[in-house]
Formats: sequence, structure tokens, C-alpha cells
Amino acid sequence: MKAEYRANRTRAKIHGTSDRPRLTVHISNLHITAQVVDDDKKVTLAYATTVGSKISGTKTEKAAAIGKEIAEKAKKAKVKTVVFDRGSKLYSGRMSALADAARKEGLEF
Repeated sequence: MKAEYRANRTRAKIHGTSDRPRLTVHISNLHITAQVVDDDKKVTLAYATTVGSKISGTKTEKAAAIGKEIAEKAKKAKVKTVVFDRGSKLYSGRMSALADAARKEGLEF
């Protein structure tokens, strides 16, 4: 319940538009998922996950790989700037590794 409250508090301040969609990240105990969402049209523009992929290494390395992959897919969808939605997680560790990798690939937020 507490995680839901934290996520709702974060998402109350964030809204993805067509010009600047929302990059939402979910990190579970096993997998990492990131997606670029246009909240106005209710459409997912890009999606990357470790579920069913051959990415190996620590979870921080997996997060960096997903950050790189989501940035590449966002470029293909012609998205340059996003609003970062960290959900209920703190911006440290795996979350910052994913964000830094996405920034290195050219995604701005």
C-alpha cells in the first residue's frame, strides 16, 4: 500500500503529452520494465523489458541495458524529450543507472 501511495504522489505531478511523453520505469525483484507513454492519447510509444531477454549481469547492469534500449526505441518513435516517472522507487542505484544510460543514448529529461 505504501508503494502505491508514493507512486500516486509522484504521478500526480507528472503527465506525458505528445510533445513530451512520460518515461515510466518499473523495477521488480526479478525484472526491469520501461515504457514511453503518451497520456493524452493513452498510447505506448516504446517498450523495453528484461522479461524473456538474454540480458545478463547484475540488476544494475540490466537496468543500464534497458535504459539504452528504451532510448533507442524512443528515437525510432521520434521522441527526443520525456518526463521521467520513477514510480515509488527512489532515484538511486538501478533507477539512476537506467536514467544515465538513456541520457547517454540521447534521450533528454
